[in-house]
Formats: sequence, structure tokens, C-alpha cells
Amino acid sequence: MAETGKGVTAGKLAINVQKRLTRAQEKVMQKLGKADETRDAAFEEMVANFNKQTMEGTRLHKDLKAYLVAVKTMHDASRRLQDCLADMYEPEWFGKEEMDTLAEDTDTLWLDYHQSLTDKCLTSMDLYLAQFPDIKARIAKRDRKMVDFDSARHHFGSLQKGKKKDEAKIAKPAALLEMAAPSWAQGLISAHQVAQTNLSYNQAEEDLGRAQKIFEELNVELQDELPTLFDNRVGIYVTAFQGLANHQEKFHKEIGKLSHNLNDIMTKLEEQRQLKKGGTAAEKTEEGAKSEEANHSESASSPPKSAVANGSEGELPPGFLYKVKAIHDYTATDNDELELKTGDMVLALAFDNPDEQDDGWLMGVKESHWAQNKDISVKGVFPENFTQKV
Repeated sequence: MAETGKGVTAGKLAINVQKRLTRAQEKVMQKLGKADETRDAAFEEMVANFNKQTMEGTRLHKDLKAYLVAVKTMHDASRRLQDCLADMYEPEWFGKEEMDTLAEDTDTLWLDYHQSLTDKCLTSMDLYLAQFPDIKARIAKRDRKMVDFDSARHHFGSLQKGKKKDEAKIAKPAALLEMAAPSWAQGLISAHQVAQTNLSYNQAEEDLGRAQKIFEELNVELQDELPTLFDNRVGIYVTAFQGLANHQEKFHKEIGKLSHNLNDIMTKLEEQRQLKKGGTAAEKTEEGAKSEEANHSESASSPPKSAVANGSEGELPPGFLYKVKAIHDYTATDNDELELKTGDMVLALAFDNPDEQDDGWLMGVKESHWAQNKDISVKGVFPENFTQKV
């Protein structure tokens, strides 16, 4: 037998072509309403659910991959920011070593986050979707075998009708050959016709049985698998989003700690700068005080008129503890808080009830307001780390 390709003979190719032609003819007859079609409403609903499940799973897989790409992009952006800060951070500044460690920890945290999402979420979705192509192919095969079954059923039915007609014709010979033949030959002809009819009938019956068996085996398997697969989607979605939520929570908690540490380092760096700046100003003030003292000693016989007033400005409010200077602007978020601008001098006061004092917060009144009004009714609380003692 001639070969037409690797593993494919001319005979097999002819059989496959004939099958496609037979199926096409059967579908045409069904669409024209000249042949009935095997229908299974319950199975069609299963297929509709499977198609919906495939579409949803594919969308989730696509969006999850896009999320991971975004995480990778954010990681790259975070790394560039950390590198930029490291390049700018001079060795003598406060917290240089802490900054380097923080940058390494941040990079590691992003890497772990991306890898965890890939391993726990994306991989499970890959395995989930991997079974869909096989199921889809088997559904398509089941549809083809159903057409073969219908075709065999209709062919067998037509032979049944033809057999009855042939038997009637055989009972009263009408063909010219039969009429011309001797009586002994007419019996042989009738026997041959019956044998031929029975042979076609038996072959069609075997084909119908074989087509029905193949179709029903595929049909039963899919009827068992499709509902189970559809129900399993709930567990897959729970696994994917629960894993995503858990890893997000862990990541943001840890990155929040690192962000807090970064904020502390920046705050202390600013305090260091302000202290250096304040030291230079103090030196200038000391020099000015010495000059004023010299001038005062020269004119001791005529003291300034404002001497009595400066003793008045020296009065301090009750509960005064010490004086602080604002090193950052602070916007009050409640009516019991004090609004601060960088450079404001504040007189720190004791709390009326020490139990009301929160960690990291002070009570005070602006020095400028006290000097003018001698009123502490406008006192308020403010964050201690936004100020420094004077």
C-alpha cells in the first residue's frame, strides 16, 4: 500500500476523508430538518458551564500575570530609589550604615514577595488551566462521535426500510433477468439478493453498535468529569485570592516597618542638621551677648528704660517645664492639638492629668502668645519629635 506520509497510508487518508464527508452530509441533513439529531440538554448546560469556566480562568490567569509584572515594575522602581538615596547619602551623615541595611532588606522583601506570589498563586493557576485543553478536545471528539452515531442510526434505519421492500420484490420476480431465467436459476438469484441485503444490513447494524458504544463511553466520562471540574473552580479561586491576600498582608506589614525606619532616619538626620545650624547661631549669639555686656558696663550709670519691662517678659506660665523649638511644620488634626511652623518657640507645660499624656506627645503654649496675652487657654498637644529642646 502506498505511503502518503509518516505513519499515514493512502487507505487511512481515504477513510478519514470519507468520515468527514459523511459527517458533513449528516449535519446538512439535520440543519435542513430531514434527519433528527441526538440532543442532551443537561450535557449542553455542562458544556456551557465549562466554556464559562474556561473564560473566567483564562481571565484570572492573565490578570494575575499582569499583577506580577506590576510587582516587578514596582520592585525595580523601589531599587532605583534606594540606589539614588545611597549615592546621595554622605558617609558622615547620621544612619549611613542603617540606610545601607535598610536598602538591602527592602530589595530582599520585594524579591520574596514576587517569588511567593509566583509559587503559591500563579503556579496553581497554571496547573488548573493545564487540564482545560484535553477536556475541550474530548468534548469536540464526543460531538464528532455523536454525528457518527446519528449517521449510522439513520443509515441502519434506511436499510431496514429497504430490506422490507426488497423482500417484497423477491417474493414476485419482476426483473427481466429473473423472468428470462429458468425456474431453477430464479431461486439462485433470489437467494443471492437476500444474501446481499442481509450482508449490508448486518454491516450497518455492526457499524451502528460500534458508533453507539464509542459515543456513549465518551459521553458518560464527560458527564462525570465536567460537573466535578466546575465545582472545583471555587477551591481554585479561594486558593488564589487567599494566597494573594496573605502575601499582600505580610509584605505590606514588613515594608511598613522599613518605611517607618526610613522615616526615623530622615527625622534624625534633619535633627542633626538643625543642631549643627543651631550651634553656629548660638556662637553668634554668645559673641553678641559679650558685646552687649561690654556696652552695658560702659553705660551702667544710665540703665535702659526697657529694663523693667524685660523683667515682665521673664514670667513663665504655671506648670512650665522647658522650652522647645519646632523643627518641622505640623498641621493640627484635632481641636486639642497645637499648630506648628518651623522655628516656633513653644513653652512645654505639665499635663493636668499625667495619665492623659500619650507617648511621644507634649503639652504646651506658643511663647509668642504667652508673651502677649499671658493666657494658657490656647495650649495644645503636639508631637515631641517635631521639636527639639532649646
